[in-house]
Amino acid sequence: MRLNFLFFALLTFFVSIVDTNAQTTERPRPAEWSNLVFGGRFMDRFLPMPNLGQLTRDAWGADNVLPRYTDNGIENRKWSFWGGNIKLGEDGKYHLYVCGWPESSPKGHNEWPNSTVFNAVSDNSFGPFVVKDTIGKGHNPEIFKLKDGRYVLYVIDGYYIADGCNGPWKYGKFEFLNRDRQLIEGNSNFTFAQREDGSYLMICRGGGQWFSQTGLSAYNQVTGTGIDSAKKITPLRAYPQRPGNFEDPVVWRDNVQYNLIVNDWLGRIAVYERSRDGIHWKIESGEAYIPGVSKHEDGTVEGWWKYERLKIFQDKYGRATQGNFAVIDVEKKFDQASDIHSSKNIGIPLTVGRLLTILDKEPITANTKTIKVKITAEEGFNPQTDIDISSLQFGEPEAVNFGKGGRVIKTEKMGADLIVTFDARGNNFPEDEFAAKMLGKTSAGKLLFGYARLPGVNFMEPLLSPLLPVITANSNGFNLKVEVQNLGQVASKNAGIKIFFTKDDKEVKVAAGKISSLKPYEKTTIDLNCNKLFDAGVAYIFKVVVNPEDKQPVVLHGKITPVK
Repeated sequence: MRLNFLFFALLTFFVSIVDTNAQTTERPRPAEWSNLVFGGRFMDRFLPMPNLGQLTRDAWGADNVLPRYTDNGIENRKWSFWGGNIKLGEDGKYHLYVCGWPESSPKGHNEWPNSTVFNAVSDNSFGPFVVKDTIGKGHNPEIFKLKDGRYVLYVIDGYYIADGCNGPWKYGKFEFLNRDRQLIEGNSNFTFAQREDGSYLMICRGGGQWFSQTGLSAYNQVTGTGIDSAKKITPLRAYPQRPGNFEDPVVWRDNVQYNLIVNDWLGRIAVYERSRDGIHWKIESGEAYIPGVSKHEDGTVEGWWKYERLKIFQDKYGRATQGNFAVIDVEKKFDQASDIHSSKNIGIPLTVGRLLTILDKEPITANTKTIKVKITAEEGFNPQTDIDISSLQFGEPEAVNFGKGGRVIKTEKMGADLIVTFDARGNNFPEDEFAAKMLGKTSAGKLLFGYARLPGVNFMEPLLSPLLPVITANSNGFNLKVEVQNLGQVASKNAGIKIFFTKDDKEVKVAAGKISSLKPYEKTTIDLNCNKLFDAGVAYIFKVVVNPEDKQPVVLHGKITPVK
């Protein structure tokens, strides 16, 4: 965390001096990042792009993107394409749901608010994609599939829905319940991840976190709050809690954890985070991506000026196998009508994390001497022959990223799988860590990595989320009614709740009570009371704390004037 603090402290300084009317600025990196080993950054997972079609200069674009293989992704001279992600349809085709506008538009790139959404298809995930259907108006699309098999295509300010990947599509609007929480700036550019029970996590452009029971039912904001140095209520976003021009979130869940990448569009540097529950996030050091990740086997770089709107193509385990970017060859303001500049969507393959299982049943502590890990065999991967065993290290992810972690003590075969026993002495898993990381090389010298869930960690937990109290006067003081909903995926146990308010810069306890067990998505109202604590006409900052004894209690702040 010290490295992340330094990095974002530096960001604070540079953000304060940069001209934000520009589209780029340089961001300094912590000196410690030079000690990251290969595979320590998410960016190291990007593989060379496939050479599709002919390498040509007969294409639009500045010299930094010429020559190139134009069959990657989607492009043509008539349209500027942007955003979009891929699904493998029931028809066996790869469908890229992408938006675009005529390249001849008088506003140039600034025509993007009038985008049209297309369904483009290909026989493989890299392209070339060819537009098959026009779906309708919209920008920054993201496609996801509901538990009942229907497809939902999000666009800014709405969505399209269809029974199949080819439509027909019907337009609709989501319902958003901010639930007494501040509506975070940038409530657009949504990204979605399906939870284990088929419900959905959504993260908005500003970093707010929302849950929907079905993916179509109302999205409930669960973003927590804090108090900043100016004594103002501040939402605790999913993003790093440091200044930065963050947007373009993309979230996905794999067989181990939730993953989130968010881009600092001004600095052209993205951050990678992991989460057990989609609410509490851990930042990993190093860049998630920066300009220059689009390379070919021969070392040639397609030097796109900007890489934005990253979307992830996943396999059956939820693992990221490909990243798709909206890219542009120059700063956006230089892309004018009917010129040589434009934008497109490209696909870049990713190194796939291996399937790992920690076989030890007891929680890993400082006294743990060894950790036994099963590496599962898969089609195209034989762990008994395809791994450079001497290169492996395993342990707390940040330690492993910097070349630390336990080394191999012994290996043994179990069917087609491989059991590796690692030295665990000196491991230091923080209390909020939920996964371990393995890093090394294949026998061919390629990157090998994977994450495993830590034993003793609950990944399916209740989420008791409160509203602010509704306060009414009575003869002895005040009644307080607090609505609490379980937005988790399992039933809750009995829990505690406490209410505080701030008076004369001091926090005063108002009331406390108990919350009975709630089923997933069930609500209840807690009735509390207090003495005559509040002055007429005064707005106080109230704090509601659920599970106050937990290491990560749920906290909500808000201003209330109890006596009008």
